[in-house]
Amino acid sequence: MKIATWNVNSIKARLEHVKRWLGENQPDLLLIQELKGLEFPHDAFTEIGYHSEAVPQKAYNGVAILSKQPQDVICRTLEGDDSDEQARYIEIGYAGIRVINIYLPNGNPTGTDEYSDKYTYKLEWMERLYRRLKTLREENIPFVIAGDFNVIPADADCHAPANWRGDALFRPETHAKWQALLNLGLYDAFRIFNSQAEQYSFWDYQAGAWPKNNGIRIDHFLLSPPLVSKAINCVIDKAPRGEEKASDHTPVILTLEDA
Repeated sequence: MKIATWNVNSIKARLEHVKRWLGENQPDLLLIQELKGLEFPHDAFTEIGYHSEAVPQKAYNGVAILSKQPQDVICRTLEGDDSDEQARYIEIGYAGIRVINIYLPNGNPTGTDEYSDKYTYKLEWMERLYRRLKTLREENIPFVIAGDFNVIPADADCHAPANWRGDALFRPETHAKWQALLNLGLYDAFRIFNSQAEQYSFWDYQAGAWPKNNGIRIDHFLLSPPLVSKAINCVIDKAPRGEEKASDHTPVILTLEDA
């Protein structure tokens, strides 16, 4: 089973990119983030053989899952804060496992003397995510969680670590929350197969980041223990980032043994 994640930075702007990539790669599942709009093109994906479930939001955020077979939607929000209206989470059952797609808050600016509202929201969201995944672990439900985590895990995951000190994606508090997820027994799938590789999934539109390969790795797959032995590979597909009018992110692809 092939599962991919991709922050498309507007599904309206990138619809043809996504359709072309699906046709060329034929993943069983594609997890999309940053839809940026209330309208989702379900019919366009039905026409090419994909079911779709989306959690959209006007102008910002938004997540969706495309699948070759029908999905069993478990929840469309991350539990723990009934006042949170941002579209950042969808969890489904598929082929005997739980699949979670997230668009974790960026958190910038972080604030100086005290945390900004945006950074506080990021940390609180990560704590809620931890509690949800802890529940799944306690219930022995095999799961994969993927998406734009807005977390740079380590120095090897960014071109110039010194430039990211103090950024919400790289702060010690963010790293502590990331480590808490790993401490649940989860595995960073890319690092299982690429322990030392300095490869990236995001390149900013400015300052020539893409041609200079000044990138960061913030799009991740985390696997619960029962799925680690079924993992065959996890790769970053850089090709879509080089296309005209591309998203600033590129797809990451996980391949699992079929159940």
